[in-house]
Amino acid sequence: MKIKLEYIWLDGHNPEPNIRSKTKIIEVEEMPPVEQLPLWSFDGSSTQQATGNNSDCVLKPVKAIRDPQRGKSLLVLCEVLNPDNTPHSSNSRSLINEELNDEENWFGFEQEYVILENGKPVGFPDNGYPEPQGRYYCGVGGGIVSGRKIAEEHLDVCLAAGLNVTGINAEVMLGQWEYQLFSKGAKNAADDLWLSRFLLNRIAEIHGVEITIHPKPIRGDWNGSGMHVNFSNTKMREEGGKSLIEGICDNFSFYHEEHINVYGSDNEQRLTGLHETQHISKFSYGISDRGASIRIPIVTVENDWKGHLEDRRPASNADPYKLTRRILETLEVGNKEFVE
Repeated sequence: MKIKLEYIWLDGHNPEPNIRSKTKIIEVEEMPPVEQLPLWSFDGSSTQQATGNNSDCVLKPVKAIRDPQRGKSLLVLCEVLNPDNTPHSSNSRSLINEELNDEENWFGFEQEYVILENGKPVGFPDNGYPEPQGRYYCGVGGGIVSGRKIAEEHLDVCLAAGLNVTGINAEVMLGQWEYQLFSKGAKNAADDLWLSRFLLNRIAEIHGVEITIHPKPIRGDWNGSGMHVNFSNTKMREEGGKSLIEGICDNFSFYHEEHINVYGSDNEQRLTGLHETQHISKFSYGISDRGASIRIPIVTVENDWKGHLEDRRPASNADPYKLTRRILETLEVGNKEFVE
């Protein structure tokens, strides 16, 4: 049979990459594992990854999942390599070494996004603004929620593809939504997030709307879009303790600037100290505090200080490969220094 392979990769744009993809047709007897999928190439001079006189870049398949929107098809996430098969400079996935890629490291992303139509969030009037925020978060009903059809379709497609989306909800701003995605291991978690973003953008394309993950899509007294990251390792989940958890938070304070540097561009427009954020220049943590840089969930405290932490600083447009790597690097130092 002939099958469609949608090769997906990240381009060389800065400060964050764009998603690119193209379709390859191969003939097989049965659906192949990712290890058997062929390398492919593309014109890197059109993606800011090469020059015109030396334009070939190589696509190496690293994860393949079912494509529920096409029959007999796979979504194939790829790393970008140089012609000599070394990682391309834009290949942020290659920065995560095997030690950091331990599947005992768990990540839960809360990906916020805004659906745009004709340059405005869906549900916004042609002129002016809707009523102020207040009723939109987890709201129900016309005039209160807009874009549910796309959010629901994205949920169904992700589940059919095998991505572990654990929930969705309408967010604080009209036309803004969130989905939650849980995975184990830094590379696996980041891979799944990029694949879920790809599916969201393809669905929006079909419906004639646009997805923005800019951290402040609408200026003024409107919530920005973040990507809160819930994280834990074995020690946090099984040993725990107040001194360990608070010690990790203290250590995150020391590396605040390093985290902000990889937590997404234009994040200063969102991290203002308003709209459930801490100011970008400050670091704080607190139990059940959604105005803190790191929230210690009440469930962690009530479970004898065993469980996870929520980093509320990442912007919605952050690269999850860079983000998870930075969290794990700081977490490793915290685990070595702070023992109950």
